[in-house]
Amino acid sequence: MEKPTDGPLSGYRVLELCSTIAGPACTRLLADFGAEVIKLEPPQGDPVRNYGVPDQGVELYAASILRNKHTVTLDLKSERGRALALALAARCDVVVENFRPGTLERLGLGYETLSKDHPGLILVRISGYGQTGPYRSRAGYGAICEAFGGIRELIGEPDRPPVRVAVPVTDYLAAAYAAYGTVLALLERQRSGRGQVIDTALYEAAFTLMESNVPAYDRFQFVPTREGSRLPYMAPNNLYLAADGGYVLIGANNDATFKRLVELMGKPELLHDPRYATIVSRWEHVDALDAEVGAWVRRLNAEDAEARLIAAGVPASRVYTVRDIFADPHYRARDMLLPVPHPRLGTLTEIGIVPKLSQTPGRVRWAGHQRGEDTRAVLRRLLGLSDQELAALENDGVIAGPKATAATPAPMPYGAQA
Repeated sequence: MEKPTDGPLSGYRVLELCSTIAGPACTRLLADFGAEVIKLEPPQGDPVRNYGVPDQGVELYAASILRNKHTVTLDLKSERGRALALALAARCDVVVENFRPGTLERLGLGYETLSKDHPGLILVRISGYGQTGPYRSRAGYGAICEAFGGIRELIGEPDRPPVRVAVPVTDYLAAAYAAYGTVLALLERQRSGRGQVIDTALYEAAFTLMESNVPAYDRFQFVPTREGSRLPYMAPNNLYLAADGGYVLIGANNDATFKRLVELMGKPELLHDPRYATIVSRWEHVDALDAEVGAWVRRLNAEDAEARLIAAGVPASRVYTVRDIFADPHYRARDMLLPVPHPRLGTLTEIGIVPKLSQTPGRVRWAGHQRGEDTRAVLRRLLGLSDQELAALENDGVIAGPKATAATPAPMPYGAQA
């Protein structure tokens, strides 16, 4: 058993009844800062174990999003499995679940049951549409809830269909809100001694990104549309194509920054052009202004343009790939590319910890465990089950330990030839 941590959430125990991304990401945030997280998985495993690419039978994404957790395989469809889950919950401070609303109740694990003899228990619920309202029973993945939350309509070029960001933005945003709610509830419990239910909806996490648009519609019925790579009402703030085919994002949002940009471009006369005199007028003439900036960037390679802009005090960056990220010293200096020991791979690089606390920082104590790796140890330690009882439960399929995983060759990079 790994040594206990000394992080700011040390001493708190969390039971995870989650799958895919939002729930496991929430508990990963808690585990990174010291909470003891016990992840319950069904016999077939969390689907997140099938996401991404494997290496020698190791599930790389799972090794990161399930890090710092103890993994227990338990069949909640069986009566004994549910009894074990209830017993584990009684020894935890927090339960996190992301079933469809009503599922936990049908399993006999609703909050009234969980908190009956444990009034301090905190239940964190993550779902597509929330625990109340007419759409509560709808299935909702992050991408679906981005569409419902109004965000998808704003992503992409104005003359083309809305596009998606190819990473689970809404899932991670909801995970952050759920983790924030967890800490708030723990703080409140210190005062009142009582737990509560945290209701986090994926669509609401997405909808919070629409904050500026809600009062504008209320007052003027203004409906924003897609602006492509531009930032609405700010110019110049766009992607510009460089001579080598790379892209540079420039954000000269205020008057002082705009002055530095046009001086760098060798175009000081733009400062006296009434079309570009104010933030409002620059947006009104954004096409002409983007043409000016774009012509300057196209004469340079992306890295050269970026260096000149940064030296002049103009916020700018090349559009990075993950290859660029691995080569950039800032990521290493900030510990955002963490080398984590792995029992089969030796070392695995994982994403770093956010946020960074000066006195009680989070840390990665171990990479994500195999499915069921800690089943016996956790049930023995927390519930006092004997080896004979554990063997009987495993023989009946109620619990399971780790299964040997056949090694598979590392996948070739996309586009590579065999």
